[in-house]
Amino acid sequence: MAKFLYLYTGGSGVPADEDERNEAMRKWESFLGGFGDDLVDMGAPFGSSRSVGGNGAGTKATGYSVVSAASLDDAVKRAKACPIFDRPDGNVEVYEALEM
Repeated sequence: MAKFLYLYTGGSGVPADEDERNEAMRKWESFLGGFGDDLVDMGAPFGSSRSVGGNGAGTKATGYSVVSAASLDDAVKRAKACPIFDRPDGNVEVYEALEM
């Protein structure tokens, strides 16, 4: 099985309400827990960032995870259950990590 990076974009900001935060965490734990042994790296949300080189344009990445999947199509299919889609600007970019 290949490894795939889920790069989460948009959906930034932590809910101010404690109940909403706890519910969001439950959704993320359920989503990532659903990968079982295919979860390579749970990842983490991102804090502050700066662009180095280039023109600095682009979408703000808000976090990542690394999973194993049978194919890019499989990784994309599984990403569709991500709770980032609860946010109107939430998105998951899926990248295959090539073996070196």
